Amino acid sequence: MHEVDITKYKNKSYKLYFTTILQVVRKIIVLIPVIIGSIILGVLGLTFIPEGIKNRNLDFSKGTIVINNHAIRVEIAETPAERQRWLTFRTEKVPFTSALLLVYDKSDLYSLWLLNIQFNLDLIWFDNAGNIVYMIKDAVPCSNTLDAAQCTYKNTIPSKYILATTSGFINYHNITKDSKVKVVSI
Repeated sequence: MHEVDITKYKNKSYKLYFTTILQVVRKIIVLIPVIIGSIILGVLGLTFIPEGIKNRNLDFSKGTIVINNHAIRVEIAETPAERQRWLTFRTEKVPFTSALLLVYDKSDLYSLWLLNIQFNLDLIWFDNAGNIVYMIKDAVPCSNTLDAAQCTYKNTIPSKYILATTSGFINYHNITKDSKVKVVSI
C-alpha cells in the first residue's frame, strides 16, 4: 500500500487531516472483506436450508372464514414464528377450499417476502370489519434470494389479516374489492 509522507506538510492541521484520512482508509480496507463475507454467508444460509427444517410440518390451528357465501377452511398463523414460516417449502398447492390466514395483533402495513414459496399465490389483505383493503392476484415467488424487490408484496392501507392461497383463488371465488370477509372462527 502506498504510504503518504505527511512530514512535508508544515501546517499541523494538514498532518491531523491526513492522519485521520489514513486511519479511516485502513478501517475501510479491513471492513470490506468482513461485509462481503457476511453477505455471502447470509445468502448461502437462506439458499441451503437443511431438509429437516424444510420438511418439518407446522401444525397450525384451524378456523373458518366466509367470502361471498363460500366457507373457507383456514390454517391460522398468529405467532411471529408461524407467520415467518407460513407457506414456505410447501410443495403441494393449497386447494381452493382452504387458505392460510396470517393474523396480526393490530392493523398496520405488512409486507410478505415470497422466499422459498414453491408456487404463485393470491394474497388478500383485510381489516377488522372484513373489508378487503388490498389484493394481489398471481403473486410470483422469489427465484433467488437476491430478487427481494420483485417478490415482496405490501398492502397500502392498514390491515390486520392476510389471506394467502394458491393463485386462481380470487377468480375461483369471484372476489372483488367490494367482497366482505367474515371471520367465523379463529
